[in-house]
Parts: sequence; structure tokens; C-alpha cells
Amino acid sequence: MAQHNELGKRGEEIARAYLENAGYRILNVNWRYARAEVDVIADQGGTLVFVEVKTRTTTDYGEPEDFVDRKKEKQLEFASSAYIEWKQHQGEIRFDIIAITFEQINSYKINHIEDAFWPS
Repeated sequence: MAQHNELGKRGEEIARAYLENAGYRILNVNWRYARAEVDVIADQGGTLVFVEVKTRTTTDYGEPEDFVDRKKEKQLEFASSAYIEWKQHQGEIRFDIIAITFEQINSYKINHIEDAFWPS
């Protein structure tokens, strides 16, 4: 596996553990619909939370969350609509970003951005 893929996978594992420790119930991981993928789908007290995880080793080119562009938001909206329909979810939804920056091999910073964006 390429090094950047390993970093992304490690970031997703950290994000899942972080969410579980914060009381979220993980429903799906790497859920795909067509060409779109949602890294983590979780439940927080009845709110369906779609989470994009971004992991970087440096902030020299920007914070990890800066790399969630409009195209990625559209893909998340597309996949989340399919998931909502599939599960017949009637409650609240939210789109979050979990940004992870590794400062050293086993040291990292997590920035959980709730309501990072809203579908247009």
C-alpha cells in the first residue's frame, strides 16, 4: 500500500476511535455509493453524522480541512442522499470534518469541525 494510503487509513482509525470515545455510534466506515465515498457515518443522539477525515503530516500547504473542496462536498452530499434514502432516515443530519495532523510518528493533533458545511 502506498505511504499516503497508509496515512489515510491510520487517520480514519484514529477518527473512529475519537468519535467512539466521544459517545458516537459508528454505523458505517468507507461507505460507497457509485463513485462517492463517506469515510465515517455515525449516530450522535439520533443525528446522522457524515464525516470526512483528512490526514496530513504537515501544515506547510494548509490545514487538512482546507483540502475538503466543493467537489468533495458535492460527492459527500450525493452519497449521503443515497444513504438517507436507503436507511429511510427522517431525523437531523450533519456534515463534519475531522482533520488530523501528525506532529511526530506517534503524536498528532485532532480538529473536529462539526457542521463543517451544509448541502447546497
